[in-house]
Amino acid sequence: MEEFLKDNYILITRGVEILAAVTGLLFYKKYKNTAATYFIWFLVYITICDFLCGYTYYVKNIGFLNFLGGTLFEKNYWLSTLYWKIGAVLFFTFYYYKILKTKQSKLFLKYTGYSFLLFSLIYIIVHFQEYFIRSFPIISVLGALIISICVVLYYIEVLQSEKILSFYKSLNFYISTAIFIWWLIITPLVFYSLYFTKADWNFVILKWQIYLFANIFMYTTFTIGLIVSKPQSSVS
Repeated sequence: MEEFLKDNYILITRGVEILAAVTGLLFYKKYKNTAATYFIWFLVYITICDFLCGYTYYVKNIGFLNFLGGTLFEKNYWLSTLYWKIGAVLFFTFYYYKILKTKQSKLFLKYTGYSFLLFSLIYIIVHFQEYFIRSFPIISVLGALIISICVVLYYIEVLQSEKILSFYKSLNFYISTAIFIWWLIITPLVFYSLYFTKADWNFVILKWQIYLFANIFMYTTFTIGLIVSKPQSSVS
């Protein structure tokens, strides 16, 4: 299992990401003029960013980016924090702002998103040197909290409407379920990031396993949702 993860972890992860993004593009016409188009482009964005995040491979092993060795950009913590831990949270805040109907919920998410962005920027500025060498647990936890709030607000609206009768036909249901479970599983790992070193391969393998199965679950759920769901509402 250890050798399998070392050799195939990135390949499998990129594979399920690309599958979800390509599926979204293939069914793009189906979701035209709905908020789902934003989600499809988000999948493409994540796939591209994850690919770019792999630049560290070419910094090591005398790669063509070896000139970045010893610089602030030697590791990719800065990029993953920017595009996923902040960018993805802001996207989902925006996405749920688009799909929710309750005015109070939309207003709450609007200011929550602005507050999260402001806090993240200030925190990064204050801890600028650390921004390049480690992840920030507080940003991850706040992001998970915001994602949870988005999903809960969506579920509440579904339960209070006739949508509950056909929830399994809604792409938003698949998205909400997938991201909620993913963040619920992954967030606790940020508190153990100090152990993610070659000195403790048992933890490294365990973390890879958790991330791998969480990613497979999330992107597979996205893919299934894009295929079986029916467009429900226009972009607001």
